[in-house]
Amino acid sequence: IRHDLRNPWPVCRGCCQEVEAGVIYGSLCSGIEAATQAWHPLGWKPAFFSEIENFPSAVLAHHYPDVPNHGDMTKFKDWPDHAIDLLVGGTPCQSFSVAGLRKGLADPRGNLMLTFGAVAQRFRPRWLVWENVPGVLSSDGGRDFGTFLGMLGELGYGFAYRVLDAQYIRTRGHAWAVPQRRRRVFVVGYLGDWRRAAAMEAVDIEAEMGGTFRTPGRDSWPTALKDLFAEFERGNIPTISLNRMMRERMVAGGCRVCAM
Repeated sequence: IRHDLRNPWPVCRGCCQEVEAGVIYGSLCSGIEAATQAWHPLGWKPAFFSEIENFPSAVLAHHYPDVPNHGDMTKFKDWPDHAIDLLVGGTPCQSFSVAGLRKGLADPRGNLMLTFGAVAQRFRPRWLVWENVPGVLSSDGGRDFGTFLGMLGELGYGFAYRVLDAQYIRTRGHAWAVPQRRRRVFVVGYLGDWRRAAAMEAVDIEAEMGGTFRTPGRDSWPTALKDLFAEFERGNIPTISLNRMMRERMVAGGCRVCAM
């Protein structure tokens, strides 16, 4: 999957050759497994799913009969051990959505964001990918999201995040994206090093600029962005400010995506 406004299908321009092969991941709140649809062409393999609803569980059993579905993610202490490189999940959004009651972490569904961290603490993957609605950024005045990020930091993960819009996604076999604006917050974490998580966010920024998909991928950046990221690497800019500052400079430079 690529988040690329200017370059519709085909979206793969050799980037798969530069993506680490053989990644083993665990999936929480799996649904019918969008993550596996995206990662299967890269050779990544699921170690387990976690889904409680009957219909998506039946879909998973049909398409992935050899992958265990552990069901309720709150029962993770009873799960068998798994050696995973990455943990992915989009915990329930209802308590954070601006269309709901916005009870945040006071809602058991909202509290599953903390369970995500507890699962990460048990299996200790190198990478984390977590997704939710943009309303999580303002839930309880931003305290709920701050709690989540603080938890990741206490667990030893460096992190970066930004909002992506699914209407610009292109996938193999589907040349057009969903016919709606569907913005979601994506948090990327890496165990012991914030720079790798931030680099993944920077790769996505470069994709929006029409550059090639590679890491660290700064050769085609404007000088202003190169200078900004250099300051970030020297520790002069906090992680939480980098995305905003890069977006501001990209808007000033005429990026159509960031100006939306």
